[in-house]
Amino acid sequence: MLNLQDLSYQEIQNLVKEQGFPKFRADQLMDMIVRAKDWSECTNLPKAMVEKLSKEYFATSVKVVEEFKGKDGAKKYLYALRDGNVIEGVYMPHNYGDTLCVSTQVGCRMGCSFCASGIGGLVRNLTAGEILGQVLVANRLNGGTPEKRAVTNVVLMGSGEPLDNYDNVIKFLALVSSEKGINISPRNISLSTSGLADKVKMLADTGIPVTLTISLHAPTDEKRSRLMAVNRKFNISTLIDSAKYYFEKTRRRYIFEYALVEGENSDEESANELAKLLKGLPCHVNLINLNYVKEKGLKGVKNDLVSRFTEVLEKNGISVTTRRSMGNDIEGACGQLRRKYLESENYLKKKDEE
Repeated sequence: MLNLQDLSYQEIQNLVKEQGFPKFRADQLMDMIVRAKDWSECTNLPKAMVEKLSKEYFATSVKVVEEFKGKDGAKKYLYALRDGNVIEGVYMPHNYGDTLCVSTQVGCRMGCSFCASGIGGLVRNLTAGEILGQVLVANRLNGGTPEKRAVTNVVLMGSGEPLDNYDNVIKFLALVSSEKGINISPRNISLSTSGLADKVKMLADTGIPVTLTISLHAPTDEKRSRLMAVNRKFNISTLIDSAKYYFEKTRRRYIFEYALVEGENSDEESANELAKLLKGLPCHVNLINLNYVKEKGLKGVKNDLVSRFTEVLEKNGISVTTRRSMGNDIEGACGQLRRKYLESENYLKKKDEE
């Protein structure tokens, strides 16, 4: 079975034409897709068309099987895919617009020492439609429509490395920003990478003006390699060169994410090294106090250390903010909810029955 949400408007038009249906049915089909409706809800489509297409295409690609609400208004979704795999995402309301964090892979192969997403490795890539499906269903669940979206911003910071699933992510960006789709501007989309410098340059060449966010997490190769295995292939110098290239092509300021890890990268020496490294670059630093993941054992730092680290950067002229932490009470860190679900009695019982 194919996924209808994988198709662009042009591809929907071609499908309708090939199947012998009137041209105007393409707009009705696209409206169904954007509203995250299943075949049974499409009352404006002829029965013959639904019966024919539903034999070949899923109308929706993801389904929310669990939802957790945080005290701060955040909502964490556990999505089931058609093949039985599960992924997760977080809906974060803000006064400037509501943001959805989406996953791009089932699992991850980057092997970062602080992240729950990579526990168990990479299972598979998500298709463009499966990434889009997360946005569409969250928009619907929060009362949004194509005309008045509940999801106004998207961050590709969930499970997986977006640039390790490059082709599907590029198509997703086209689908989610399509005027015939949910029409979220690329400027309201942030893409986070662990540092695949070659793919950063490929992304720059597309001219898609997303906000590039790079997981730096250390100011020296020695420190970064301990935290992130990807640094052994793409070191900091190579990574910064790719960020400069991205700026030259898009004129968009890039962001370095920096998770403060106790005993690893959070001391004053590291702050000064980071300031020296980034001096004069058109960048912003987003400090993160690490979410604790029991399987990894690494811890965040006390708030006074976050403040001190921030002061060092500011004194050296580095633009910096501390990320507002949302969803901590619902295991907001990437991969935590999926791990918990996979280890649950109900899931294991279900797998045994299969």
